[in-house]
Amino acid sequence: MEIYLDNAATTKVESAVSELMVRIFTEDYGNPSSLHKIGYRAEQYISEALNVFSGRLKWKRKNVVFTSGGTESNNTALIGAALFRESRGKHIITTPIEHPSVSEPLKFLESRGWEIEKTAVNEEGIIDPEELKSRIRPDTVLVSVMHVNNETGSIQPVEEAGKLIKEANPECLFHVDDTQGFGKLPLDAAKGQIDLLTASSHKLHGPKGVGLLYLSDIATHIKPLMYGGGQQNGLRSGTINVPGIAGFAKAAELILEGREASFERIRRLRKDFVSEVVKIADVKVNGGRSVSPYIVSLTVRGVRSEVLLHALEDRGIYVSAGSACSSHKKHVSPTLKAMGLSDGEAEETIRLSFSRHTTEEEAAEALAALNELIPSLRRFKRR
Repeated sequence: MEIYLDNAATTKVESAVSELMVRIFTEDYGNPSSLHKIGYRAEQYISEALNVFSGRLKWKRKNVVFTSGGTESNNTALIGAALFRESRGKHIITTPIEHPSVSEPLKFLESRGWEIEKTAVNEEGIIDPEELKSRIRPDTVLVSVMHVNNETGSIQPVEEAGKLIKEANPECLFHVDDTQGFGKLPLDAAKGQIDLLTASSHKLHGPKGVGLLYLSDIATHIKPLMYGGGQQNGLRSGTINVPGIAGFAKAAELILEGREASFERIRRLRKDFVSEVVKIADVKVNGGRSVSPYIVSLTVRGVRSEVLLHALEDRGIYVSAGSACSSHKKHVSPTLKAMGLSDGEAEETIRLSFSRHTTEEEAAEALAALNELIPSLRRFKRR
């Protein structure tokens, strides 16, 4: 039996999603920009997708832009907003625990004259909203804070942060990378005064290669990064990915319908798992109390993460040695270092990530494997 516990990297596509996409690929394959009836049928899928997001999340249809995924959404939000508002200022605030699709565009902007300032996180990986507020200046044009950390699951107080940001500077835009939280944890963009919010389909049982960017009314004038035919109100030119968008919307509809029940079940599953796994000697859970139940970060002292990952793989259990987006690169996690872990501890950290389909039996099997493997791998290392 295979036990897949790497859902923060990607998820299995729901059968209802893949069936819908196959129908579009083979039957309703028109270009939604075409004026004939096949093009019209394709355009209807886009309209229905917008209805899902606008209806479920109370967003205006015109404020949703579909992209190729979280990376494009984050790049468009950050670079587009900075370029449009550079006459007002070139100061941007973020955190040291952001995903590379946020930190790398900010490095790009920094190389071109923007000042990038990072607010600290505590040992649980959480920012202090008041400390963030104290850093905001009249020339601060953008703040970017992720909702759920992809490595540890730490949940940032983004709604409180949004309120304080706007108190300090009403003109400052607030960007939230919600890639790991979207569809799983509630987040009210209006209540949090969020101007730019990003999400990715393949994190919630939809297809890869599609995501979205939500923009508040004051953020809809950002500079586009894609130029061409002027699709999606000119914010993202290019032939629209009808099967992907329809699949994303279907996956979002399914996960939003069962969000509360799934959250509560996975919360209990994680609580039971964590209460047992910490009984193993020298195993520590990272992330503290404000954490997504879908992610567990474990530091296993004395066992390198790659060694434990492959030992679990031999048992048919699949986890991550860290953020899957960068796991092939040999570097120490900036997130774990910002939380106070040493280089050695960071290199001994694995991530297990659940989905709404993860069973109690699968979690118990993974726990049993860890109980057996960790002591034996430590003994092997000492030989």
